[in-house]
Amino acid sequence: MSVDLSLYLVTDSRLAASAGHELADLARAAAEGGVTVVQVREKDTSAGAFLEMVLRVADVLPSEVAVLVNDRVDVFLAARYAGARVAGVHVGQSDLPVEAVRELIGPDAVLGLSAATPEQLRLAADSPARVDYVGIGAVHATTTKKDAPEPLGLDRFADLVAASALPAVGIGGVTRADLPAMRSAGAAGAAVVSAICSAPDPQAAAGELRAAWEAAS
Repeated sequence: MSVDLSLYLVTDSRLAASAGHELADLARAAAEGGVTVVQVREKDTSAGAFLEMVLRVADVLPSEVAVLVNDRVDVFLAARYAGARVAGVHVGQSDLPVEAVRELIGPDAVLGLSAATPEQLRLAADSPARVDYVGIGAVHATTTKKDAPEPLGLDRFADLVAASALPAVGIGGVTRADLPAMRSAGAAGAAVVSAICSAPDPQAAAGELRAAWEAAS
């Protein structure tokens, strides 16, 4: 996997709109500020509207910023069919099995999987699907994901990163203040939603997060 996971934006169009941002514009500004991955996540929209959003986001981002699709393998495949520069998908524990996902998306696409327990991490690492990275969370309590697991806290998050044989990204209520500890724990990256989507200036917010991550090196 050649994707830089260090600063990972998960989109929320509702939060973006509340802050006065169109999602594609927000994603582009965040990339200019230092975001390296954009996962387009829309839980409450139609497949067609989701696809249109993925296409718009992929169209405005520079080639070095990976675009991932949350959950919807069909939307990823449709975006790829349309010629969009989409890198892969991220799925959760209750979505399609990763073995089926890998078969559908092919050997070269990025495959991420959410995990919150040592057993889930072990199964991800042992899967013949070749999971590329895991998203560990929720680090803190979060309101942006209705079915988020109980918050881990930074100490438990660090334990799970240490137990993971795969690159790990922390997600769930993550703020700039968390990034040094997350990087010191061995995380490959930090994933944020509201820290950028709700920010008055997404580029500046991403830049502050990038600076906090780099300062921990």
